[in-house]
Amino acid sequence: MSPIQEPILTFDIKPHLAHQAQQVETALEDLLREQVMDGETVRPARLLEAMRYAALSGGKRLRPVLLMETAALFGRTDEGVCEAGAALEFIHCYSLAHDDLPAMDDDDLRRGRPTTHKAFDEATAILAGDALLTLAFDVITGEMVHPDAATRLRLGRELSRAAGIGGMAGGQMLDIESENRDRTEAEIRTLQAMKTGALLRYACRAGAILADADEADIQRLTRFGEIIGLAFQLADDLLDVEASSDVTGKATGKDADAGKATLVALLGADATRSEVSRLLEEAQTLLAPFGDKADNLSAIAGFIANRDH
Repeated sequence: MSPIQEPILTFDIKPHLAHQAQQVETALEDLLREQVMDGETVRPARLLEAMRYAALSGGKRLRPVLLMETAALFGRTDEGVCEAGAALEFIHCYSLAHDDLPAMDDDDLRRGRPTTHKAFDEATAILAGDALLTLAFDVITGEMVHPDAATRLRLGRELSRAAGIGGMAGGQMLDIESENRDRTEAEIRTLQAMKTGALLRYACRAGAILADADEADIQRLTRFGEIIGLAFQLADDLLDVEASSDVTGKATGKDADAGKATLVALLGADATRSEVSRLLEEAQTLLAPFGDKADNLSAIAGFIANRDH
């Protein structure tokens, strides 16, 4: 795949991403411990094992890292931010466990290993996803995330909308309805903004909210998140067309086989790469007022546009 033009930076973002991802991993591990929390009766061993399998399977943890880096841009780097990132990652991991099911995308491989329903069974995968989803809202409304109850309510409500009927779940429905049907560019952009973009948009927006940024900056980072969400999806679509499963850790070529509506299928690979470059330029323009404080976010934007798996 031809590279997208990246911002000129003087450091490699990958070690930092790995460090941040490990912090998220530690938080996920702690939240998925055997010990019950107040109000729980018991954590069934098989369900907990499946939840851990779905959530602790590695990955770049881009959503929580974006949240943490956005909060850091405005001066907040404590454990509560990492907990908020873990809540967001639980939503993402639940969606993967459900999307991989035979009734949805019917995938056998995720991140180079069997999907949750293959490692366990379909019923357990469904319940694991359900439990991860609900645990996310337990975590995002915790006092460690933010001392102000109104802010925690805002974070929980916005996460619900990003993940629900007008966001990720709704986008998945539009994606299913689009199989083997002609869709306009505007329709494809809408479903991708919901299915993939909603949680990435939330990551950047929530990071700013967590750090008590002013509303103008929250809106600026919201737009940055929207751009990153679309760039992420377009890069993913290009990988599905051009990469191998050995590189991506999952089956490739499935979008075309399933008749999925993608901008790559509609516009072609070259036009799609040009669009990713345009989005990356807009992302850098949005970050420019923050100067070198935004170097990490800028580098992550370039990494997303050029990732190879």
